[in-house]
Amino acid sequence: MDIEEKGTSTGGSTMEKHLNHNTDNPDRRESKLKREMSTRQISMIAVGGTIGTGLFVASGSAFATAGPAGALVSYLLIGLCVFFVMTSLAEISAFMPIPGSFNIYGIRFIDPAFGFAVAYNYWYSWVTTVASDVIAAGIVVKFWLPNVEPILWAALILLLCFLFNVLGGKSFAEFEFWFSLIKVVAIVAFIVIAICVAAGWIGGVKYGFTNWSGENGAFAGGVGGVVKVFLVAGFSFQGTEIIGTTSGESSNPTKDIPTAIRSIFWRILLFYVLTIFLVGLIVPSNTPGLLDGDVDNLAVSPLVIVLRLAKIQPAAHIMNAVILTSVFSAGNSGLYLTTRTLYALALERSAPKLFTRTTKSGTPIFSLILNVFLVCVFVGVSYIGDQVVYLWLVNLTGIAGFIAWLGILATHYRFRKAYIYQGYNIKDLPYRASLYPFGPIFSFLMLAFACIGQGYTSIFGDDGFVVDDFLQAYLGFPIFLALFFFWKFYKRTKFVKLAEMDLETDNYIAQGFVNYSQELKTFGAKLRSMLY
Repeated sequence: MDIEEKGTSTGGSTMEKHLNHNTDNPDRRESKLKREMSTRQISMIAVGGTIGTGLFVASGSAFATAGPAGALVSYLLIGLCVFFVMTSLAEISAFMPIPGSFNIYGIRFIDPAFGFAVAYNYWYSWVTTVASDVIAAGIVVKFWLPNVEPILWAALILLLCFLFNVLGGKSFAEFEFWFSLIKVVAIVAFIVIAICVAAGWIGGVKYGFTNWSGENGAFAGGVGGVVKVFLVAGFSFQGTEIIGTTSGESSNPTKDIPTAIRSIFWRILLFYVLTIFLVGLIVPSNTPGLLDGDVDNLAVSPLVIVLRLAKIQPAAHIMNAVILTSVFSAGNSGLYLTTRTLYALALERSAPKLFTRTTKSGTPIFSLILNVFLVCVFVGVSYIGDQVVYLWLVNLTGIAGFIAWLGILATHYRFRKAYIYQGYNIKDLPYRASLYPFGPIFSFLMLAFACIGQGYTSIFGDDGFVVDDFLQAYLGFPIFLALFFFWKFYKRTKFVKLAEMDLETDNYIAQGFVNYSQELKTFGAKLRSMLY
């Protein structure tokens, strides 16, 4: 095969010299997903998938727990970690764009048992995330109709998510593009309004840093509060890794994945850190409307509270409608992720073959049906009291997301080691992780600390040892270990040696994609790739 005819721009690179074209693996089933997602869609999905309940609803508990400065520090640190995690994921995804992304990389690059545990941990985390999103939809609707059962709205949102997902990846991506655009425009508009409110230009009150002093000031919960909010922040950023999952359906992954990743740092800085900072200036951490698990309080987004304090009542209703759209979009993306994860596991023979069945539009239909059923079970539990259940889902899902990110970093480390060991040239990668190895190492240590330390207040808090909080903080670890050892002993899996890692099957050259990394770009092109 002529490498140039297949489109690679690396010419006589080490990739070409190593490539073995007879790379069919009988242990893997063939993917039937369709590569129809465009650069425009993936770039917008990358940011839209993270703007949802974590920012609009769960951020209220962050302010109540850690205070405005504490919440800001937590979101800033976790946001930086997420950036490095995503650059690590992008490096492998651009090199090997396959269904399931990092969930499958763990199987190929570390140990099949490790990949099995990461993938099912991730799948479970997104089933619960979708459930929390549709539950949050009911909470948000309470702003208008406090006497209507939230579960009715949750059921309606879930039905719409199912319909959008069953149409196929291309239709899903187009719907998500427009939903994400609505969220981005709304957040930008909110930031402008919040700046005017904080400065006293709207509402007549100049807030400054008055909420950062006193008993409920900057760090209301102390160091323990900051650490505990790491989990809420982690939940908020979950969904960023959808970039890797879309690589299996991208029409041009070696271009789309790097393009989406390059702008993610600025999006995190703008949409999360700046929003949290501005809300912290305006909303005191002891505001009764914040979501702090008290079912007697009306659950209202802190962003809506800002608009109500500014005496812009119509705008508050508009923002709440945007929040409802955002919650739906986040749930829609989550259902896509759970469906593709279970499908990828089935391709690797780590789930029943039934889940590889797809519709004509490329939707893994039985995987989708099972996930919707499980979400229905979780939503049904919301009858216990939606705010309490919602916070439980946030905490359990948050730790599962942290484990997935740690798995990405560990997998990337092994991939890089094998890539060099087998004689490949780093310059031939379609995308290279930022500040490697320092960025990934920082993120790994920070996320590990967050996982261990986020249960601090459940043990050493003012109320002593609190069993419920302790379980919410650490239950994800035994779940992960149980999955790992189950598959380890059931399949008698072995640790994959560097020399034995398969870097040829499904890599970008084998699939006929172009390496754009060595193309010369103008300053304007680089700037556009950072912003969009």
